[in-house]
Amino acid sequence: MAALARLRARLPALREECFRRNRCVDEDRKIKYKAAVKIQSWFRGCRVRAYLRHLNKMVICIQKRWRGYQSRRYFRKIVKTAYFIMKMNFYNEMAVRIQKRWRGYYVRKYIHNYYALKKYLEAVSVNNEIVRNELQEYAEMNENERKKKDQEKKEKEKKYQARKMHYLLSTEQIAGIHNSPFRKSPDPMELLLRQSKPLSHRQQQVKSPFTDELYDWPTCKRPPTFHAGEPLPPIGRQKPQGPFRDTAEVLRQRYKPLEPTLRVAASIDSPLGKARAEMKREEWRNHIHDNKFLPFSSYHKNEKYDPSIHRSGKYGQETYGIKHFREVQPNKWVTGKDFQTVSPSIVLFEKFGKTYSRCGQIV
Repeated sequence: MAALARLRARLPALREECFRRNRCVDEDRKIKYKAAVKIQSWFRGCRVRAYLRHLNKMVICIQKRWRGYQSRRYFRKIVKTAYFIMKMNFYNEMAVRIQKRWRGYYVRKYIHNYYALKKYLEAVSVNNEIVRNELQEYAEMNENERKKKDQEKKEKEKKYQARKMHYLLSTEQIAGIHNSPFRKSPDPMELLLRQSKPLSHRQQQVKSPFTDELYDWPTCKRPPTFHAGEPLPPIGRQKPQGPFRDTAEVLRQRYKPLEPTLRVAASIDSPLGKARAEMKREEWRNHIHDNKFLPFSSYHKNEKYDPSIHRSGKYGQETYGIKHFREVQPNKWVTGKDFQTVSPSIVLFEKFGKTYSRCGQIV
């Protein structure tokens, strides 16, 4: 019994020892399994990478042979195309030179008038300045008139209120509400009440028979209509003597509806206008080819030469077109020397310092 009691007392310790040994065995088995998996993955990776390197070398060798063949064939094609393009560019350059000389001569002689355009732009700038000044004066005048009308309206309203409240005026016996005995001088409203007259009762106005017809006349929404019958004459008023026309006839003539002229009523795109525009375009297209261009014949031998406005002036030959093609103003240069022109000029840069200042304000 004593031995059985001792075994029962040692039973929890034995269970704990058994559990601890089994757990150590399991952990050792997992560590060895992970190590074996890592060794296998490394070996298989080395084998696959070696195989891929072999395949890569074979692919590179095949691509090298094929791309070399394609490049040699493409190079031969490029050389042939480049030779053809170089030849066509040479021909085009020669043609452009001829066209450039001819078009420059034609534009300078027949189309572009530099000095007239410059004079026109100066006149436009002066006219714009004059218009701005006039508009500014007109705006100031309107503002002054508006302020004056507002002031007159306020004064009129104030006078009307003074006439309407004239019963508040002070008397010898009773002081008004605006005439306080504690003030040294009377209130301005008290002075205005003294100058104003009391407001009388309004007389009933007789409605005119033409009120409905004249209501829409300023807007011209509909043509005015007049009564055919003559209205009754007012009591106590005699008919004026003389050759006077009827009132309805005079009003009908004065407020007759607008009738547009033939020029306003006609359409802009009429057949006649289209025909004229087409004829002008045809004349412009055929203007250059009216006389045949014969450079090596005596076709133009007897014609008198008309000097261009750019090449001649009032006091002798101009330097425009020979030494320079635009005005040179050294006082407006940003640097000490002029810019080197390596590309076509830009119109926006040509206006620098002429139309706008450096701050962006209009000169």
